[in-house]
Amino acid sequence: MKEIWTTMASMMGVWAFCQTLLHTVFPPELRFASIKFLYRLLNWFSSYCYYDITEIDGVNTNELYNAVQLYLSSSASTTGTRLSLTRGLNSSNITYGLSNNDRLVDTYNGAIVEWEHVVTQRQSQTFSWRPLPEEKRGFILRVKKKNRQMVLGSYLDFVMEKANEIRRKNQDRLLYTNSRGGSLDSRGHPWESVPFKHPSTFETLAMDPVKKAEIMADLLDFANGESFYQRTGRAWKRGYLLYGPPGTGKSSMIAAMANYLGYDIYDLELTEVNTNSELRKLLMKTSSKSIIVIEDIDCSINLTNRKKSGGGSANSGGRKNNHDAASPAPPGANGEDGGSTITLSGLLNFTDGLWSCCGSEKIFVFTTNHIEKLDPALLRSGRMDMHINMSYCSFSAFKILLKNYLGYEETDLEKQMLEELEGVIDEAEMTPADISEVLIKNRRDKNKAVGELLEALKTKAEQNRAKKLLESNRNEVEDEEQEKRALDIPKEGFDQLEESCNKCEEKDDEKVH
Repeated sequence: MKEIWTTMASMMGVWAFCQTLLHTVFPPELRFASIKFLYRLLNWFSSYCYYDITEIDGVNTNELYNAVQLYLSSSASTTGTRLSLTRGLNSSNITYGLSNNDRLVDTYNGAIVEWEHVVTQRQSQTFSWRPLPEEKRGFILRVKKKNRQMVLGSYLDFVMEKANEIRRKNQDRLLYTNSRGGSLDSRGHPWESVPFKHPSTFETLAMDPVKKAEIMADLLDFANGESFYQRTGRAWKRGYLLYGPPGTGKSSMIAAMANYLGYDIYDLELTEVNTNSELRKLLMKTSSKSIIVIEDIDCSINLTNRKKSGGGSANSGGRKNNHDAASPAPPGANGEDGGSTITLSGLLNFTDGLWSCCGSEKIFVFTTNHIEKLDPALLRSGRMDMHINMSYCSFSAFKILLKNYLGYEETDLEKQMLEELEGVIDEAEMTPADISEVLIKNRRDKNKAVGELLEALKTKAEQNRAKKLLESNRNEVEDEEQEKRALDIPKEGFDQLEESCNKCEEKDDEKVH
């Protein structure tokens, strides 16, 4: 046993001597250079290259790291064996991700790439303006050198696009409204938001299927039209005007558009905006892939048709009537009494001027109950590109309501009942909201709901017929009175002419005598 300890002591002495000799002959700088050369030599003969994507880039968050984390979540949910589960704010879905120091293989255009999630402990900080997380996180991307150009180009762009798509899919829609008087919230934003939970979709929207399909195709063309708008030199935006009587589903249409495209909604309340400058600032703070809505625009501020409000001065001096000019401010809107000074010119620039190009992929939606009250400058193409008439409930829309509220298909009703409903619904001129109320009230008894609805339609149709007959009789009476007045005017003129002629003859007779 003593010999063993003697041998070990001798070996440790030799090791200490060799270590001292190594440090003397090969200083740290030389050792570092040798290791670096060896590392480069190995990389030269290796067929792979590596890229680090850290969570924190200096003091800022690396957006590419978050994008990779979201992108890999779609693959990790099906191929990963050890996953981390997260659920973000305003999200109704669970996101899957790689666990610490786990790997995942991905393919792109035939190329194989390998992702590794690396998590290490960060060294203690002495002082920092911004405290950093205790763990240092990042991804290591390993690819073959022959695929390096493709990965650094199209693959990373593909990862960013897929991440944005997943983010929009997982995150609930947000409904924004502008703060009162243009005030800012704690983050310096003029918009306040709540999760948008409206369940309306194009499938449940009571509307003619042909018109509905046309709107959906137009929305899809817009969402996929980035290259088209760039090629034609147009701003990537589109305007929709929804007009029709109250209760015809204009708000439900906006919700269906947002759910169909996955866009957020900015509900702009014009009465809370004081100046054109505030209106532009609100537009600057809206995000891309959003729908900017102004409901009941004819009631918000004075934006009525200038042709009906003494717009003749626009033609003075031999100049043409320019509909893009600013309309006169309404009384009391000069700011002296705290009213709004928004002009028609400011709103037109908001929808179609240079400021409308802030961001991209934006949709403007205006709603009104009286389209005839709006100025033609606001309705032209380029501002309101598509006019959608939200009319009274048609028979095709009525069948959608029956399916939504009662679960009835067209074959579930008797043929005679369907014919009666089809024959009276157009004449009744009831809105989808009125019909829905009858169905909701009697949804526990389906037969009673259909029967009561038929009676309501017949009653409304009779009222409309009586109203039209009364208006027709009134118009006939007015026409007869106008004709009578037209006939009386020539007769009065003839009597006056005859009387003047008689007077002239009497004067001539007096002169003769």
